[in-house]
Amino acid sequence: MTIRTLLLANRGEIACRVIRTAKRHGIETVAVHSEADGGAPHVAMADRAVLIGPAPVGESYLSIERILAAAAATGADAVHPGYGFLSENAGFAQACADAGLTFVGPPINAIDLMGDKARSKLRMIDAGVPCVPGYQDAEQDDARLLVEAERIGFPLMVKASAGGGGRGMRLVDDPAKLERALKTARSEAKNAFGDDRLILERAVVRPRHVEIQVFADSHGNVIHLGERDCSVQRRHQKVIEEAPSPAVTPEIRDAMGQAAVQAARSIGYLGAGTVEFLLDESGAFYFLEMNTRLQVEHPVTEMITGTDLVEWQIRVAEGAELPLAQDQVTLTGHAIEVRLYAESPAKGFLPRTGTAHRWRVPTGEGVRVDAGLSEGQEITPFYDPMIAKIMAHGPDRDTARARLANALRRTELLGLETNRRFLIDALENRTFADGGATTAFIETEFPKARLARAEPTAADLAAAAVILFRHHLGTVPPAWQGWRSSGQTPHSPMVLSVGDVDHEMSVIWHGGDDYKVVVGDETLAFDGCCFGDGEMVWRENGTSQRVVFAVVDGRAHVQAAEVDLIAEEVTWRDRAAAAADGDGAVTAPMNGRVLKLLAGAGDSVKKGQVVAILEAMKMEHEIVAGTGGKVGEVLVAEGAQVAPRTLLMSIGND
Repeated sequence: MTIRTLLLANRGEIACRVIRTAKRHGIETVAVHSEADGGAPHVAMADRAVLIGPAPVGESYLSIERILAAAAATGADAVHPGYGFLSENAGFAQACADAGLTFVGPPINAIDLMGDKARSKLRMIDAGVPCVPGYQDAEQDDARLLVEAERIGFPLMVKASAGGGGRGMRLVDDPAKLERALKTARSEAKNAFGDDRLILERAVVRPRHVEIQVFADSHGNVIHLGERDCSVQRRHQKVIEEAPSPAVTPEIRDAMGQAAVQAARSIGYLGAGTVEFLLDESGAFYFLEMNTRLQVEHPVTEMITGTDLVEWQIRVAEGAELPLAQDQVTLTGHAIEVRLYAESPAKGFLPRTGTAHRWRVPTGEGVRVDAGLSEGQEITPFYDPMIAKIMAHGPDRDTARARLANALRRTELLGLETNRRFLIDALENRTFADGGATTAFIETEFPKARLARAEPTAADLAAAAVILFRHHLGTVPPAWQGWRSSGQTPHSPMVLSVGDVDHEMSVIWHGGDDYKVVVGDETLAFDGCCFGDGEMVWRENGTSQRVVFAVVDGRAHVQAAEVDLIAEEVTWRDRAAAAADGDGAVTAPMNGRVLKLLAGAGDSVKKGQVVAILEAMKMEHEIVAGTGGKVGEVLVAEGAQVAPRTLLMSIGND
């Protein structure tokens, strides 16, 4: 059987990545998209595209009926689910089979079994795969779970049985916090997966998160392609992945690989899958879960094995044998991948939204970028905040790490806050550089103080001032026009607002390419300023300097050497609104949907009490009172979509 027309039941970078391989093999491609994604790159890349609904995922990317209708309308004979969304939905795979479509993925029974953490763990125990001690039975009332927790011991993990991606997962180190963790995990699991069943597992202290890439065909061949280390995580979601793992010896790789192959064989697996393990400090490993799909981090395996795993998926779906036998798999060099997220590390890695006013990706030896973003595209609150995957390969780990850090420095994205600076810091952190990062890496190496955004220097502020001054010159403001015609030197007082801080300065321009900027007691010279294609280049003490920028709606988005900033020229500010934060005003920290209001008008609340839950980018975020007192007016309703800094409710004195 040959696939002729492939529909991508996904969006973003994974849709683009599958389209590239499909086109290389002469397969026609069909993209589906929501109303929010009409201008997205995967839509432009595909041969055809079908609108399947509004922005909310339940009405578009999770609508089996609409995706199948798109397949029928375009004559598609196969569907690739990517990852996330419906990729591990057995009902979707069954619906594709019923519609006569080839599902580029594993058998339906394997998806169903391994998508349930409780059932899959019991099957792995039967198959002889090492598993973490825990509780995964059907009895789900709190009383039983509390008893089982005491038996297992603390710390322990509470996990959604049907889940993944860190949703419905809580680490509990104090028995007094267990009931709250059960409640929130159930709620998040129900909202994310429609299933609120939980399992409990003993928490493995300071483990490595190591996974094995497996592949199986319909001819009885099952192999593995080595491991990936995915230990660097925040909120149980991966941030940095690498292959091979710096902690895995050839002996561990062989044992873990055999266990993963046995896991796949025991369920009659087919296609690409990943068996995830926790690796402790002694070298013992335990089955965590199996992802019955292609992983986000699959490119690092491709880079060290010289394979195209999407091509393998398509070939297996067409009935072909695997291209390689186990003894033909070789691992060459080292590869590291980082996930570039629209998020604020300084604010607990909360997701961010915005528009990509400038987007330039790096190139160079060993560097690869998988992205689904185009310049001018809006990052909305409806989908996962991952923007791109940036990867580097080298003959050894240090070379790959250096290439990747350099590639991140050359990545240009203006218009929204990202974790780019954090990723550079993480790659250059001594513990990571020495190969010692565990799942506790971010928590231990990057306490809140270290995650704080870097303050702009006088030079950064001065560059933003020159950019805004130059931008205004394009319209020749009357005041400056008068200075120019009278022969006077424009000396423009300016107040720049960066975040919540105002900076007073002056720009002095002599009519050519030279500027001076007075910032406090400092005077900085910008000689020979040259502007073009969103960049400013100048000389400073004989050395060339460069920043990239975009000016939108009077704001200068500037990416300098060590800091990204958004500077706005202002003449006044509403200080009362700014002062309200933390003084009785409960505001939304991000775009999102008000999932629950836990306090109403007239209620008395304590400082730190959870008063609302906001759902953003598939995660639940607890909003707490900044002060104690009595709730005054509640200004939003449950289900409302809110923007950052929207006032949710006010708290006054009792």
